[in-house]
Amino acid sequence: MALTALMISVPSFGATRDATIPTTLTVTNANGTLGASGVAFSGPATLTNIGNGSFSGTLPIVPTGGNLVGTFSITLTSGDRINVTLTVPAGVLTGAPLTGSATVTGGTGVYAGATGSFPNLTGTTVIGFTTTLSITGPGTIVTGGAVGPTAPTITEVLNGASVEGDLAQGSIFVVKGTTLSASGFTESGLPRPTTLGGVKITFTPQSGGAGTDAFMVYLFNLNGVNQLAAILPSAVPVGNYNLTVTNNGTSSAPFPIKVVQRRVSVITADSSGSGLAVVQNFISPSQLDINRLTTFASGGFTFSPSKPGQTLILYAVGLGAVTGGDDIAGGAFDFAANGVDVQALVGGVPIRAAFAGRTRGTGADQINFTLPANIPTGCTVSFQLSVNGVRSKPTFIAIAPDANASACVQPGFTTSQLQQFDQGGSFTVGSFALTQISQTVPSVGSVKINSAAGQFIRYSGLQLAGLSQAQAQTSTTGGCYIVPASTDSAEVIPTGNLVGLDAGNVTLNGPAASNISNRAFTQDAKSKFYSLSLATEGIPILGAVGTIVGGTYTLAGAGGKDVGGFNGSLTLGSPLTITGGLPSTVNRATGLTLSWTGGNASDLVQIVGNSSSGQISGTFVCTTTAGTGGFTVPSSILTQLPVSTVTSGVPNGYLSVLSGATSTFTAPLVAGGSLDAGAFVGFIGTGTTPAYQ
Repeated sequence: MALTALMISVPSFGATRDATIPTTLTVTNANGTLGASGVAFSGPATLTNIGNGSFSGTLPIVPTGGNLVGTFSITLTSGDRINVTLTVPAGVLTGAPLTGSATVTGGTGVYAGATGSFPNLTGTTVIGFTTTLSITGPGTIVTGGAVGPTAPTITEVLNGASVEGDLAQGSIFVVKGTTLSASGFTESGLPRPTTLGGVKITFTPQSGGAGTDAFMVYLFNLNGVNQLAAILPSAVPVGNYNLTVTNNGTSSAPFPIKVVQRRVSVITADSSGSGLAVVQNFISPSQLDINRLTTFASGGFTFSPSKPGQTLILYAVGLGAVTGGDDIAGGAFDFAANGVDVQALVGGVPIRAAFAGRTRGTGADQINFTLPANIPTGCTVSFQLSVNGVRSKPTFIAIAPDANASACVQPGFTTSQLQQFDQGGSFTVGSFALTQISQTVPSVGSVKINSAAGQFIRYSGLQLAGLSQAQAQTSTTGGCYIVPASTDSAEVIPTGNLVGLDAGNVTLNGPAASNISNRAFTQDAKSKFYSLSLATEGIPILGAVGTIVGGTYTLAGAGGKDVGGFNGSLTLGSPLTITGGLPSTVNRATGLTLSWTGGNASDLVQIVGNSSSGQISGTFVCTTTAGTGGFTVPSSILTQLPVSTVTSGVPNGYLSVLSGATSTFTAPLVAGGSLDAGAFVGFIGTGTTPAYQ
């Protein structure tokens, strides 16, 4: 990480009534320009406990009673202004030592009507081709709306991969909020200090006892974003803590946080913790390509998808504590050599790390591993880290089909479109789905679960894994994909920082037998996700009305702040009849062959399966058409799912076969252009809970 030296501005603080503020005024090397009325000085000024800004005014060259008396103002970064009258001996303009005083004579904003004084100022003037003035001294300011420090406010604490939750010993983390630090950016060097720019972060045990300060990495306060990065010392014991930020002597309210031994998270390119992983492809000792969808060079860096057989370097946080110091420069700490089992899971294939360690002073971890020749390929190959059997949140990487390919392969996208993603392009989609699944629920019996939902989302190439799910829903090319996932993760599908879009009021109409007539979807305010409360046949749910049956359905969107008005329609046929029904057991080693009759030949068929064992789970999705009469899920897909455990006599497995129709729609975007893709799909089918063996 490059070190950057920048000028930092201290923000002004908020106001309260009638306060006397002790402060020290410092003006450093204010430049002077000789004019008809005297020497006009301007330069940076700092007032401790208040803030900083610019000092400007004119010192006359004609003395009054042996002194030079000039009027100056200090304009703070907040826009408020403090007026002062500066009195210094006449000899200062000949280079004599400066002693003097200043009186506060009002100002603007919260300093309107302010009073105060600086009785003992000292400093220097430098006379030459340029004239400079430097002064400093303590004093007080009294305001009618007096100023007191505004306490820092913490809104979020994330690990270095931008994942919220527990912090691992020795890991880098980020604190977000307001008034955490001065405006600007500054970064520490090695050894890392515990105080940077007057800011420190303290972990105090909730059970009582002395606090421990973190090692500061950087302060950032630009364009309305204020965050700090620091390293949690490895020596902080596991437990519950109150985290506080202290900014120039003023502390925040405590923020509860839990410190754990390990909590691994993969660093992603979109800073979401669940998008495209930050991976380097080893080309040669002098070339490390950054993982992307296509091959190109930009800004002095080279980019390419990974290749089968290639060695990869991955970056993560949370492998745990190190010995020998977190804040100092030094060699790497090798977790693998100290009893920690680290594996990369690429497309569900476990690969033991050749190296898993941390360079001291960074708080971030590096994992090296080599892809086998038969690794699954594609633009959204699932990726997780397993540390002592505990998995990270799922992310993804791009893997080209062979060593000579210059791009990965993504169904539904051309290489040119993938190149546009790599150049910062985005893809805006709208997708609405109607579903009815019939299955037997233990202790309940046969039920039919009906659902209707949709969303408008903007994706970048760094979030392509989420988009691949929508692509697979409308694909009729056949084939399967798999999404391994950790059951302790809220996200099964790595989606990254997707942007939900507002399309206003959306309504659904169906055939008479559906009992769906001009029903308005409910929209989640944060995600912009649309959903409709439909009935679950066999389980009465208060207020849930409507079922998915064969017939024609229409969507109508009124238009909102992001997406304009739109319309869509589709016609659902009758469901398939599965020959022999769905199996109660799936042998992963031999594949799963399914046959069916019915439906229209062009109907899309979607086969979905899932199996879980403790924290480990996996999901597959296969697509074909009804006219094929059947499909075999290959063992190469099924063996990536774990053997199902059994809970209360029920296997932790799932399998469904759904058939339906797909249609497309278009919609204008308020910002210009239109949707890249709009899909309206409907499925009817059956599901069961088999044991995967």
